[in-house]
Amino acid sequence: MALRAQVANHELILETSRLRLRRFRDDDANAVFAIIGDRVAMQFYPKTFGREDAKQWVARNQRRYREDGYGLFAVTLKDSEEVIGDCGIIKQNVEGETAMEVGYHFRRDQWGRGYATEAARACMGLAFDAFGADKVISLIRPENLPSRRVAERNGMKLDREVVHYELQHLVYGMGRDEFEATRSS
Repeated sequence: MALRAQVANHELILETSRLRLRRFRDDDANAVFAIIGDRVAMQFYPKTFGREDAKQWVARNQRRYREDGYGLFAVTLKDSEEVIGDCGIIKQNVEGETAMEVGYHFRRDQWGRGYATEAARACMGLAFDAFGADKVISLIRPENLPSRRVAERNGMKLDREVVHYELQHLVYGMGRDEFEATRSS
C-alpha cells in the first residue's frame, strides 16, 4: 500500500490509496459528534458522548499534536473534505508501560469498506517511521469482533488481556521487525 506523509501548514497529512488523514480543526467537532454521539458506533465504550465531548475530543487531540507530535487524525475520503472517521496514534499507559496505540472510530455508514484497516495500517507505519516506535498496540474490547479483525488483517497478534479503565481489553501488538516483514510481502 502506498503511503505518503508530509507536513504542510503545520498539518501532518497521511495519504493512502483512498483516504487522507489530517489534523483535527476546531470546525470538525460536529463531524466527530456524528461518530462518538452514535450509541451503536460507540457500543464498546462505557458511554455515548455529547456535543461538548466532541469539542473536547478535538481539543484533546490538538493538545496531543503539540505535546507528542501525534494523536487521532480526521479521516476523509480523497475525493472529499468530509470527515468520515478518525484514526491515529495515542500514548497509552498499559500496566505501567507507555505504548503507542493505534486507534480508530468511523461513522456507521462507512463501516465494512476497509477504511479502518487502511487507515490503521498507515498509522502503524507512521508510528514506526516518524515516531520511532519499537512496537505498536491496539486496545480492543473482547466482544468488539470488527476491531479485532482490523488488527488481525494488519498483522497484529493478540498479546494479552488487561483491565484498562476498569474494563477488560485485549492487547494486540506488532513489533517493528514484524511490520517491516509485512512491507516486503
